[in-house]
Amino acid sequence: MVLRKTCLRKRNRLGMSEVVNLEIGQIAPLFSATDNSGTTYELAELNGQGKIVILYFYPRDSTPGCTKQACDFRDNLASLASADVVVLGVSKDSGKSHDKFTTKYDLNFPLLLDEDMTIHSAYGTWREKKNYGRTYMGCARSTFIISPDGVLTQALYNVKATGHVARIMKLLDL
Repeated sequence: MVLRKTCLRKRNRLGMSEVVNLEIGQIAPLFSATDNSGTTYELAELNGQGKIVILYFYPRDSTPGCTKQACDFRDNLASLASADVVVLGVSKDSGKSHDKFTTKYDLNFPLLLDEDMTIHSAYGTWREKKNYGRTYMGCARSTFIISPDGVLTQALYNVKATGHVARIMKLLDL
């Protein structure tokens, strides 16, 4: 994977790495990744085609929130596609898991493989989470809207699955 932004992490005063949030107006980190069918998607190529890219990160295939969010994108894909918007989902799940998820819910957009966490790291979505008093590392449900010129027009971390696609469509004036 090629990155346009090389300093995605900074060191705190103890020398430990901290996640840096990407912000509106920054150049989106470039990526190249395959989906579960083996098709490769490259941000630079999609930008070159004049596409707006919605890159959304979700924790896990077939969990209730992730299913709700994916089905919401599925149900609104025609409206998004008519505005030259491409939706790409990203999780660290395997191709086999993505196959089952895509088939079971008839998903009509690609789910990118990121088992080595390269894209998660570039976008700062792998972070510390807390649940019922337990602290662990995991994927923060996040969405990035990338303009055709490769600039982040939205960088949304820790979003809620319910109603998220409607909020995205409103941000895109759709």
